[in-house]
Amino acid sequence: MSNLPILFDNPALALQVVIDGILVGAIFALIAYGMALVWGVMNVINIAQGELVMLGGYVAWYVVRAGLPPALGIVIAAAALWLVGWLLYRLVIFRVVDGDLFIAILATFGLSILIQQLVNQVAGADVQSIQSGLGTLVVAGGMIAVPEIKLVAFAAAVLLGIALVVFLKRSRLGQAIRATAQNARAARILGIDTHRVYAATFALNAAICGAAGALVAMTWVIHPYLGLPYTIRSFMIVIVAGIGNIATVLLAGAGLGVAENFAGFVFGAQYQTAFVFCLLVAILVARSAILVRQRKVLR
Repeated sequence: MSNLPILFDNPALALQVVIDGILVGAIFALIAYGMALVWGVMNVINIAQGELVMLGGYVAWYVVRAGLPPALGIVIAAAALWLVGWLLYRLVIFRVVDGDLFIAILATFGLSILIQQLVNQVAGADVQSIQSGLGTLVVAGGMIAVPEIKLVAFAAAVLLGIALVVFLKRSRLGQAIRATAQNARAARILGIDTHRVYAATFALNAAICGAAGALVAMTWVIHPYLGLPYTIRSFMIVIVAGIGNIATVLLAGAGLGVAENFAGFVFGAQYQTAFVFCLLVAILVARSAILVRQRKVLR
């Protein structure tokens, strides 16, 4: 708490924390897009969401190690994770998609552990990162510094959100996804292959996570066990924003990024992840209280 007065004495530093929070929150929102899509369409809470992000980071890392440009690593990570997502659906997820939500949670939790251990065996437990090749934008007479990779991540989150909305509204597959999300049984009666829709939805989610993972590797670091905090963050964002509004997901991601950055500055970086978990508990308790109150009103 000793750092708190510094923010009041130095408004430029407080603004730096806010800007950083908004930009990193865009990466959180990018990951939450996919979770909201899978949850809304398939009624599956994907506990392996963070592990898909981690896989995307490692794919991009191997691409850059091969001498290819980092920007190409983002594209290849998204394409590779699309294939991984499709395979995971065909091998595991299709068995639980029409079942109990708790069974789906257990299945994806098992997938997360399996992916962690496989990556640990293949790539090792060492922390890795990717040099993005981008510089730092300095403004306000050198008082505020913004890494350009964070600006790229923010732009990617906004553009992908717009592209996702257009895809769901205009494309034939997107319309099938929306119809399945509204009523899967009615969609089947109308001739929509819902299992194909579910496979495409989970693969699209994995592709989004792959691109986000590449950005995470360029912005911070990656290792085989980084997945859980990103799963928690995306789950929190979807709980707050809901599963049907992309713009609200982006706003919730930015809000989480700002709150987390302030917590890291005030309490210390070692407590930043703990703050995320405490915030999740607070949100779930508040959400539960709101639902109980709504039930009483309906009665």
